Amino acid sequence: MRKLSLFIATSIDGYIAKPNDDLSFLKLVEKEGEDYGYSKFTSTIDTIIIGRKTFDYVVKEIGASHYDNGKRDVFVITRTKKTSIGKIKFYTGNLTELVQKLKSEKGKNIYCDGGAEIINELLKNDLIDELIISVIPILLGNGTRLFIDGRPEQTLQFLSVKTFDTGLTQLHYKRNK
Repeated sequence: MRKLSLFIATSIDGYIAKPNDDLSFLKLVEKEGEDYGYSKFTSTIDTIIIGRKTFDYVVKEIGASHYDNGKRDVFVITRTKKTSIGKIKFYTGNLTELVQKLKSEKGKNIYCDGGAEIINELLKNDLIDELIISVIPILLGNGTRLFIDGRPEQTLQFLSVKTFDTGLTQLHYKRNK
C-alpha cells in the first residue's frame, strides 16, 4: 500500500503561512543549491495532494511546472469545479475517499503539500503516514496554523532530525499505527 507523506515548512510557533496566505517567510532560508531534501523526497512520489490556496500561491511564485512535471498526478482540493489542466485535476469530492482510493492503487507514494484544512482533515481521518516538517527560524505571531484543535491524539515515531546552516531544522516522523 502506498503511503501519504506530509512535507511542509512551519515557523517555530507553528504557522505555515502569514495572514493572507503569505508564504514569503520561506525566503528567509533560501540558499542557492540547497533544497532541503525536496528533490530526493519528490523522487519517491508520483501523486500530489494540495489545497487550492497553496497551489495558487506556488503557481504565481514559481509556476505550475513545480507540481506538474508531466509524470505526477496533481489533485488540487477545491470547492470550485474547474477543468483539468494536463495532469492537474481540480477535485471537489470527498478527500478521505480520494486518499483511500489513491493509497489502494499501485504506484509511488503520495505527497501532501498543504494547506492546513487539507492536512487537518487527513490527520482527523488517520491518513497521513509520515511527517517531514521543516522548522523555519522565525516567530510569526499569527497566520495559518499547521495543526488545529479538534483532531484525535496521534503518536509518532521519531526517524531523524537534520539541521542546516540557514537555521532550518527538519524533523522526520512516521505515524504509529
